[in-house]
Amino acid sequence: MIPHLREQFNQQFTEEKYHHLLEHIANIYGVTPNFRVAESPLFISKLLKERLLDACAELTEVVIRPDIKEISQGALYGPEVVVPNEDDHTIFLQMDFGICMDENGDPIPQLIEIQGFPSVYFFQYIISQAYKDVYQLPSNLTCYFGNRSREEYKQLMYDIIVGDSDPKQVVLLEIDPENQTTYIDMASTAAELGIVVLCITDVIKKGKKLYYLDKTGHEIEIKKIYNRVIFDELYQRPDLKLNFSFNDDLDVEWIGHPNWFYRISKYLLPYMKSKYVPETHFLSDVVMLPKDLDQYVLKPLFSFAGAGVIIDVTKEDVDKIPVTERGNYILQKKVTYEPILQAPNEPVKAEIRMLMMWPKEAPKPFVVNNLVRLSKGKMVGVKYNRDKDWVGGSVGFFEG
Repeated sequence: MIPHLREQFNQQFTEEKYHHLLEHIANIYGVTPNFRVAESPLFISKLLKERLLDACAELTEVVIRPDIKEISQGALYGPEVVVPNEDDHTIFLQMDFGICMDENGDPIPQLIEIQGFPSVYFFQYIISQAYKDVYQLPSNLTCYFGNRSREEYKQLMYDIIVGDSDPKQVVLLEIDPENQTTYIDMASTAAELGIVVLCITDVIKKGKKLYYLDKTGHEIEIKKIYNRVIFDELYQRPDLKLNFSFNDDLDVEWIGHPNWFYRISKYLLPYMKSKYVPETHFLSDVVMLPKDLDQYVLKPLFSFAGAGVIIDVTKEDVDKIPVTERGNYILQKKVTYEPILQAPNEPVKAEIRMLMMWPKEAPKPFVVNNLVRLSKGKMVGVKYNRDKDWVGGSVGFFEG
């Protein structure tokens, strides 16, 4: 992507340095990532950076539509997923782009998914610095957008999540957090912001207020919830005994209101028309299946982490879905990921998640950081290709 940096990195790379990188990351907070960390960052060219920012700007126009709640109301598919006291707009916004090649042989991003839910904002804070420290990368490389420094990025996160609250009254809420794939991000968020990572089963409800017990056994009132709970996973855990319900009218402020997880999701993709978005339709709107059906991907709207996605679609796959359920699926044109990272053995494909924020006072969301997932297989994600090298979670650097 930036040829001289890739060539220099590959020449200087050793397995010893990579193991040092993993040890370094694990030692920062005493937590080892529950996913594969890639050997290398991605070096983002000026053209690709410009196109990524252009794509985010274009697609943000759909997110900030004045009728966004109206067009996304169907995403809240049942009363069980509706949480009271929804705010005016999402706080967190992510856009996942597969990196492809245009007709001129230049890299171009293609939107794969969009989500209004927090991502691993603080793992990227860790891993970007770890790559720079261990591999001694040039000081002018950065993963932060908007000319922000690392310190300014952390302050922005603090201002949005904690703000003027007492940090001990702000909790990162999750299901069985220490066993989550992304626990290292939660641990780093807690350490850097001074907040508590809390399992939902440890929440105490009294009237409309929520509490938790600190290490000394004292009750602490919860004022803000940095929500990382995904309902899909919650429904798969009937064993959990909760003292509150997300449907309760609670005296707390959601930092990342749960309703936006559904509103800003695959549900919005059919509304997005751009050179950066592959053709996408609600399956219920497809009158006649395309002749090249194998060139489309079938995705259920209400699932996460790739669950239920059919990559090589057949008519039989579609026929299995009842007509009444087809509004819960989208049919999306396949994109061809270009293997843009030259590893020592074979090229690697990349997906870039643009991490965005939308503070309450800001007119629209803006890009702050990025996450890169490297892959050599059909599915892109940190839980795939575990038997391969030069794949996994990473970050993109560009020249600042």
